[in-house]
Amino acid sequence: MTTANTATTATTENEITLGDVSITRVREYFGSVDMTPEIFFPESSKEVWEEGGPWLAPHFLDPESNTVNSAIQTWLLRSEGRTILVDTGVGNHKERPYAPVWSHLETGFLADLARAGVRPEDVDVVINTHLHVDHVGWNTRLDGRQWVPTFPNATYLMPKDDFDFWNPENGHQPLLGRGNQNVFEDSVAPVHRAGLTRLWENSHRIDANLRLDTAPGHTPGSSVLTLTSGTDRAVFVGDMLHSPVQILEPDANSCFCENPAEARATRRKVLGWAADNSALVIPAHLGGHGATEVVRDGSTFAIKGWAPFAPYTEQR
Repeated sequence: MTTANTATTATTENEITLGDVSITRVREYFGSVDMTPEIFFPESSKEVWEEGGPWLAPHFLDPESNTVNSAIQTWLLRSEGRTILVDTGVGNHKERPYAPVWSHLETGFLADLARAGVRPEDVDVVINTHLHVDHVGWNTRLDGRQWVPTFPNATYLMPKDDFDFWNPENGHQPLLGRGNQNVFEDSVAPVHRAGLTRLWENSHRIDANLRLDTAPGHTPGSSVLTLTSGTDRAVFVGDMLHSPVQILEPDANSCFCENPAEARATRRKVLGWAADNSALVIPAHLGGHGATEVVRDGSTFAIKGWAPFAPYTEQR
């Protein structure tokens, strides 16, 4: 396995440029999610975690506690003059009784976004790849006793299938269950009531560089964002991958995948496209360098190299 940087252009330790699109990594959280590999990835082999120890730790595995490390981060894109956020993390002050690691956070996310040169009112587009607790939190902020849109001038792009699935009025019983309690009510419904959402289906073209496509399995409406600009390619895969272990073992789902068969098929399809097109794979939750290039390795895949983002050096 190599850890050589990919052939992208690094402009700062947290920013790269692909074609005409700049990509900036904005962190909200990095650390343990208090789940062992066996619980988080019940279909993965023990051997892959043992053999991968030298490169899995400390970015993806805490060897002392044997728990999975995860990053909560937003990808800030600048494309065709617009400011675009891909996923919005957990958010502050949210009541999460069944997900205590995400409950009542007080992070400096908006200050970090400001250091990247973006005020909330500057954001033109918010992309929620799916509507889990750790992807929609900063959609809203607390104003007095009301949840209001954090990005008042943005269009929030949400997959309609996920909007319908997580809407409590529809009575679905998802795997995440109570872990997503309050999420629709405090982080999705307020922006929908404000008239800021666009519920899309199948595929949605954002601009000449960026296209959303449904990639179901993890959730019914999970989506991927494909970047094609000049000769550069990248795909933002949301929770299609939670760990690089799932590149080596693409049939290993997380314990949160609603449709296991669809999730495996989606993972193989997207990783195959990325390998065949030398595309950077950018998941939502990878610590370390945050993104990777992959190659085919028989019936599975291997890691060719890491992106040049600077690894997180401390947990928070």
